[in-house]
Amino acid sequence: MATESFIDGESVGAKAVYENVDPSTGQVLGEVARGGAEEIDRAVAAARRTHRSWRATTPEQRSALLCRLADLIERDVESLAHLESEDTGKPLSQARNDARVCARYFRFYGHAIDSYYGLSLQLRPDLHAYTRREPHGVTGHIVAWNYPLQLFARGVAPAVATGNCSVVKPADETPRTAVAVAVLALEAGFPPGVVNVVTGLGPEAGAALSAHPGVDHLGFVGSTRIGSLVAASAAERVSPVMLELGGKSAHLVFADADVEKAARVAASAILQNAGQTCSAGSRVLVHESVHAEVVERIAGHLAKVSIGRGLDDPDLGPLVSRKQQDRVRSYVDAAGTGELVTGGTIAEPDGITGGAYFAPTLIDGVDPAAPIAQEEVFGPVLTTMRFSTEEEAIALANGTEYALLGAVWTRDLSRAHRLAAEIEAGQVYVNTYGAGGGVELPFGGFRKSGYGREKGVEALDAYTATKTVVVQL
Repeated sequence: MATESFIDGESVGAKAVYENVDPSTGQVLGEVARGGAEEIDRAVAAARRTHRSWRATTPEQRSALLCRLADLIERDVESLAHLESEDTGKPLSQARNDARVCARYFRFYGHAIDSYYGLSLQLRPDLHAYTRREPHGVTGHIVAWNYPLQLFARGVAPAVATGNCSVVKPADETPRTAVAVAVLALEAGFPPGVVNVVTGLGPEAGAALSAHPGVDHLGFVGSTRIGSLVAASAAERVSPVMLELGGKSAHLVFADADVEKAARVAASAILQNAGQTCSAGSRVLVHESVHAEVVERIAGHLAKVSIGRGLDDPDLGPLVSRKQQDRVRSYVDAAGTGELVTGGTIAEPDGITGGAYFAPTLIDGVDPAAPIAQEEVFGPVLTTMRFSTEEEAIALANGTEYALLGAVWTRDLSRAHRLAAEIEAGQVYVNTYGAGGGVELPFGGFRKSGYGREKGVEALDAYTATKTVVVQL
């Protein structure tokens, strides 16, 4: 059965299709409608038409619909998780968690919108001044392939909660759950046109959405290279953009840290979604006095990993495609200095051919300037480096073009707070690591990790504009 776009409450085909491939086996899951400029036009028109009435609904009405959609997503967790696991290759338990978090976004913003207000400004007795938070209008969302369900909800939930209507372009590789949730939104009672999904290829449908004059606000999750193109396209029409791009996040492990916990969490974080996470802690910076122990412990955790099809729920599933597998292998092959402690090869689980698997990999002592230590690999690959002083650790942590996450492992709370201020990142964890954290925590980066903040109440600010009203009494 073909996966089609969902526009204005209806399934919409396209003149052409492309194949959706299961990265676990290399087999074709089905055909996907290859939407383009025509479908984007239709979706934006539907959203703009619906926005006239949708923005007039009360927060209470929108709240009820968001919570109802959350209920339906929770009802369909298993079917959504199955689709997500097939499309991405991620282990079924991780896909199931993604579906639950998707529901959590809609429920969180369903509750948050009830208490989202403007401000009363005290100027002088004869003036009544206040601010209103008003929706932008039509919001566009270009979603990455690594967390399709979560990223859909992360953008759409606060957007529609604040009175916008949305057009979503899911990733080429992972289109099905976006369409499924849009269908559930209609079942929940959202008017047709509030949530629209256009399937297709990035250079066609994605480019058309980013350049469309009818889109008032654009959100993009993906690579820095494509993000800069999206931002440039939006700038042509002076449209605000929120970019969540790459990361090269570091764990800083000091001599007084709980070494076993740090090693276990670092290994677990790089295995999540096969390391295809912008917030993956792909660099482990370790004090020289505990360096050997940390490397040994991480290697021990990676050695125990089971690898297989996502639907079989192993510890590690495949990468999203053979193309991504080749990319990861090229970084490892060109690592240069450093010792390959474990992994570094294409994995071939028993009885599976045609998949895009890569063994969990640990490379110790890499050159901090090498591409594998500077660029986003997006695979289950960890690099470790040593430091001797706090200043050296900070310099290494801040020594890439990215600034998304960081973690400090120490029992010295003064040091923890000191480094939390010094590390250039949108989120910093101490003695834990959240790989993006929960729905409630503002999320985003600096420098080439992007700009703007998603999640939490701050996302409501991102999807609205402030209007100031002054009344002479």
